[in-house]
Amino acid sequence: MILGTFARHVLLSTLVMVGFAAAPALAGGPDDEALSLGSAPVQSPQTGSELRLFVEGAIGIGELHDNAGNQFLRRVSIDFRYLAPLAPGWRAVFSDRLDAIKPPDLGADTVTNSLREAYLSWQAGGSTLVDVGRVNLRYGPGYGYNPTDFFRDNSLRTITSLDPLTWRENRLGTVVIHGQHLWKDGSVSLAFSPRLDDAPSQNGLNPDLGATNNRNRGLLVLSTRFSERLSGQLLAYEESGPQAGVGASGTVLVSDAITAFVEGMRGREPSVLSRTLGAAQPLMTRNRLAAGLTVTVAGSLSLTGEYEYNGFALAAADFAALGRSQPSLQTAYVQTALQRQDLASRHAWLVYVTQKDLGLKNLNLTALARFNAGDNSWLGWVELRHHWDQFDLALQLQQQGGDDATAYGKIPVWRSGRLVASYFF
Repeated sequence: MILGTFARHVLLSTLVMVGFAAAPALAGGPDDEALSLGSAPVQSPQTGSELRLFVEGAIGIGELHDNAGNQFLRRVSIDFRYLAPLAPGWRAVFSDRLDAIKPPDLGADTVTNSLREAYLSWQAGGSTLVDVGRVNLRYGPGYGYNPTDFFRDNSLRTITSLDPLTWRENRLGTVVIHGQHLWKDGSVSLAFSPRLDDAPSQNGLNPDLGATNNRNRGLLVLSTRFSERLSGQLLAYEESGPQAGVGASGTVLVSDAITAFVEGMRGREPSVLSRTLGAAQPLMTRNRLAAGLTVTVAGSLSLTGEYEYNGFALAAADFAALGRSQPSLQTAYVQTALQRQDLASRHAWLVYVTQKDLGLKNLNLTALARFNAGDNSWLGWVELRHHWDQFDLALQLQQQGGDDATAYGKIPVWRSGRLVASYFF
């Protein structure tokens, strides 16, 4: 269990954060979308089945570091989601994605299947919900980093877009027993995730229970809406062994055009370097934080700035020293952080921009820039997407800056362009 003094210290910190801004919207209304924390939504009773199916193809060119040549990039994906009512109060959910990528991601098969969700859900009286199976539980309002999203590690099998919001959508769910009870302005939920396998699988067609269920884990979440503009969420997490953490997330609607958000956690766990080494080293107690503002202009342009902090990452000087002494270990360190959807540096920044109807109806722009404050490396990504009734066509451009001893400099393809076509059935 979490030590009493540790819990009191963290509870004080979380109450301060909730006083600044707090968590998810729990009912409809124009302000609630802005206040949403991105937690797993509570589904209302379904009157019919829902089916979503699309096929996507992508081709492009990637330029390697140091004029080492170009790579021809191609991908084919099949994305499927089905929701079926079984009886009054009962429904089944199945969500799956198959990706064939060449060249494949580091350490991945050319063909990879991601069983995102497969669960049964029971809702009683509109106020109690129970899910059993593989469920994608998402927590936190951050755009590029989610310290309170405790089930995120090792859940992303492939990366088909650099938009972090798609990572939350396409990752593996966790096999859980998840119960939630709601009242007018709040809810409480409890999730238990059992150990079902030992380690992640290298087989792309494996359901990979070892990635999401390789130890026993539990999560307790309390959500409260204080007003139409202010909501709050507190979380307590524990897993088999001495690892544990507590956190808080929040949003506040500062004005009709400005939303502030914050999420943070304090936990006891190994550092990112210890996880990379696989070494049994003493656990450390540190903090993670993401905080930012989203400004909406004229209803169609949205700009978000986010500060990100990871106390379990190497300090800038230590990261640089690791690159000089053991470059291969530094590469493995960055890869470990990516697999866990964690930060490789202590401090980072994100700028995220969306623009709807950019000059033409249904032509949308999404762009982001990520800055690693530890080594001054950066990554930029832009997507222009046009949507028709059953067809999307998108152009994606990517570039990063930084030498071989920096986090973003470790990405083999330093500049690329892709054309992506999607057909919806």
